[in-house]
Amino acid sequence: MSPIRSATAAALASAVLATTLTACQFGGEERDTSPIVIAADLELSGASAAVGKAYQRALELKVEQLNSSGALNGRRVELTIKDNRSDASESLRNINDFGDDAKVSAIIMGGCNECAVGAVRTIDEKRVPTIALAPSGAVTNPVGQRRYVFKLAPNAADNAAALTGELRRGGATEVGVLHSDDDYGREGLAALQREFGKAGVKVRRVERVRATDTDVARQVTAVTTGDPDALVLWTPPEQASLAAVAAQSAGFDGSLYLDASAAGDLFLGQAARATERATLVFTQTMVIDDVIATTPAKAARRQWFQDYTARFGGYHGSSSFAADAVQLIADAALRAGGKPGAVNRDGIRDVLETSQLDGLSGPIRMTPDNHSGLMPQALTTLVARNGRWRLAG
Repeated sequence: MSPIRSATAAALASAVLATTLTACQFGGEERDTSPIVIAADLELSGASAAVGKAYQRALELKVEQLNSSGALNGRRVELTIKDNRSDASESLRNINDFGDDAKVSAIIMGGCNECAVGAVRTIDEKRVPTIALAPSGAVTNPVGQRRYVFKLAPNAADNAAALTGELRRGGATEVGVLHSDDDYGREGLAALQREFGKAGVKVRRVERVRATDTDVARQVTAVTTGDPDALVLWTPPEQASLAAVAAQSAGFDGSLYLDASAAGDLFLGQAARATERATLVFTQTMVIDDVIATTPAKAARRQWFQDYTARFGGYHGSSSFAADAVQLIADAALRAGGKPGAVNRDGIRDVLETSQLDGLSGPIRMTPDNHSGLMPQALTTLVARNGRWRLAG
């Protein structure tokens, strides 16, 4: 076994070891071998299908790894997936079905902000712990009205602070902003404006795009008029690529800065020339092959990157969030205890609310006051070079 694979196995085992020791100490107790059923509501068709399919691949790979690890104390994770077709109404139907299924321990929702925000009341009413991979702050706030809802994705305030720092280092004083026309896009614009105000960065113009837009040339032309120093793209990956190409076609020669929501495939494909030297704020896992694996956590991230790439022929940045969601739920189900064979949703919720994990995405900390677990320290700066993302510096 290679040192990295050995370190990965050790890290995986340690993530759940503490949860199993208590059960092992009392040989007379009935051992729970029931499955941990995780339901997933994903965008497998429609406007957000590319990211949804990446989540599906990540969930299936992580479940396979957990089940073969021997670290679940005789239990297995079972995954059931439904396509919400990138539609909030369909997503809500899926959540209702999952909530009514007594075998389901917890739910993972995909990256659709409207879907996650629209389901929070139903999730709390059905008391089914849910981790959403959508970045909008409204997914988990106010926490008192979202007791069963958690979020695992970069936060707008953290992204805006990191992007503003990069803009200042690059000497940009005037920028244009293109953002998604949804809750997260509007939240991001507000966060950017707060940070820009503190840093003395002036916004020349703001435009927005919808998730279904396949032509963003008009908005890009408008937002780059007057040649600002930089263009900030706060959009999903598909629109970010379209915008980069449109900016190049419009003759924009300023710098491109991308929010974490724009992270998609490692290799930039047809947008490679347009995004050359662009800056992206994202997690280190996207470029972990540029990082020396000096800790078990970094070794685990590198192994995940290699396993995902070997299985699927490429890497998608957001895959680690889905994998960490599986790990958090599996760990919580083991720690929650309860009657063997019975699903303890309340116990899982309580454990999730105080979970700590040095995950594939970076450090994750949940608290009763903060159900959005990705720490600001998870974010780093990436630069597009020769058709792929690389670690800056």
